[in-house]
Amino acid sequence: TRRPHPLAPKGSVQEGIALERKRLAQIRDKSDRVIDTTALTVHQLKALVEQESNQFASPRELTLSVLSFGFAYGLPSEATLVLDVRFLPNPHFVPGLRPLDGEDPQVAAFVLESPEGIEFMGRLEPFLKYLVPQYQREGKSYLALAVGCTGGRHRSVAVARKVYDMFRIVPGLSVKLVHRDRTR
Repeated sequence: TRRPHPLAPKGSVQEGIALERKRLAQIRDKSDRVIDTTALTVHQLKALVEQESNQFASPRELTLSVLSFGFAYGLPSEATLVLDVRFLPNPHFVPGLRPLDGEDPQVAAFVLESPEGIEFMGRLEPFLKYLVPQYQREGKSYLALAVGCTGGRHRSVAVARKVYDMFRIVPGLSVKLVHRDRTR
């Protein structure tokens, strides 16, 4: 390994493994099955554990979390993918739309029905409809798609809602929508 063992941060990896084995000896003695991971990749280990446990006999459901946020408040740490939609027309500069948020139909139309919004969504939808099944095929259980604009109230909210609506009824997919900064 390229990293120090957590039980021997200043010692050798071998010392850490020896201490780990000593501490886990009682558990190992009571185990029904011991897996030697020496020659396994993480993917092989995952498959073996799933096969042995039988708790994942049916395909796992992927949870797609669609999160709108404002870059002004920082990137969401849980994001798997981040989309920056600050290039779309900004309702913040339209007096009648400024107090509203991206869940309002007027704001959503302003953003999504603009030429840029139409083209962007026309490109994003097939991309995500390709990508999500790839995550499912890989056996991933969680995908967090973060959509950001400047303040997280207008553009990101409208786009996140549209993405959520695209996927909310797809079989084998659990979809949730969170607007982190909409009320700031």
